[in-house]
Amino acid sequence: QVKLVESGGGLVQPGGSLRLSCAASGSILSIGDMAWYRQTPGNERELVASISNGGGTNYPDSVKGRFTISRDNAKNTASLQMNRMKPEDTAVYYCKAGIQRYGSPYVNEYWGQGTQVTVAS
Repeated sequence: QVKLVESGGGLVQPGGSLRLSCAASGSILSIGDMAWYRQTPGNERELVASISNGGGTNYPDSVKGRFTISRDNAKNTASLQMNRMKPEDTAVYYCKAGIQRYGSPYVNEYWGQGTQVTVAS
């Protein structure tokens, strides 16, 4: 089995910083794109940041210049550094990865369980 586990969520004041981590474990042959999404009640999940296996990144305008995604291919991890945070960044943050398991020719999407991030004073 393959599992993604997020950590690092919590409460932070406006203007503050928080770092989220995502660790993939299990029978993993390779990991392609990794990404962070967020979701607030009543809304769809929205992309926050993505990173390819080669390190290419993509951000929506809402977080560009404030958030930075990175990954460690040797450790099967991804991180999201969030700076100058705003109340509107409050959401449940999810990690997603495209993973090929040993013995399978397919790449499947896997999601973590989510971690709550709250920006408030």
